[in-house]
Amino acid sequence: MHLSDKKTIMFIQGAFISHSCWDEWIVFFEKRGYKTVAPPWLHKNESAEILRREHPNSKIASISLNDLLDYYVEIIEKLPEKPILIGHSYGGLLTQLLMEKELGYAGVCINSFPPRNAITVNFSFYKAILKPLGFFTSAKKTYLMSFKKWQHYFTNKMSFEEQKDSYEKLIIPESKILIRGIFSKISKINFKKKHSPLLFLSGSADHFTSSIINYSNFKKYKNLHSITCFKEFENQNHYALGQKNWENIALYIADWLEKIS
Repeated sequence: MHLSDKKTIMFIQGAFISHSCWDEWIVFFEKRGYKTVAPPWLHKNESAEILRREHPNSKIASISLNDLLDYYVEIIEKLPEKPILIGHSYGGLLTQLLMEKELGYAGVCINSFPPRNAITVNFSFYKAILKPLGFFTSAKKTYLMSFKKWQHYFTNKMSFEEQKDSYEKLIIPESKILIRGIFSKISKINFKKKHSPLLFLSGSADHFTSSIINYSNFKKYKNLHSITCFKEFENQNHYALGQKNWENIALYIADWLEKIS
């Protein structure tokens, strides 16, 4: 594929973290000739430091899954062509749902949250989302992940300094309503429907959405006329985007995009 043929990549962040998580990925893919966009989520355009100072943030607290889907649909429809969608964590779920709406040329789901009809009985995942769901707290107030949980669920296998730096750079308040959205009917996927190419990536050291969850999500897709692929990376955690050797993941995606083009 010649550089002039390269498409636009839309990076979709996950819950709890700033869209600046894609900064190095943008450089990586633009060097390979892609155009890139990484729009922040609704009400999250400020830096992580500013958003944490504003916690609890009533505007962020009001965000629902439906709000985010409408937001991304509006952005995509203004682009000259269907973009390649690359989503991380909750952004992986958004990628699946946008692909369901036939809005992506191809989709890549990194350590993806499962849709409603692919959620498995996984104690670690339910434990990880228990507090963010906030069933016994006010949904009008945002949830802010503690550093201890960031260490365990996102940045295990990283040094304390890397964990601290990434926490200060990325962690932002999150909507409990949004997290609850994974159990809503909006979160369901028609796994038999024909779709553009989809790639699921997981990490063997992911304490949040384990490889079992990601592989189960991948295996749900049943359309024989569609490309659906899966790859597990050894010792990669849930954060992955900024963990050591993240370039190996990005390079794998770039090679996969070349193959399907």
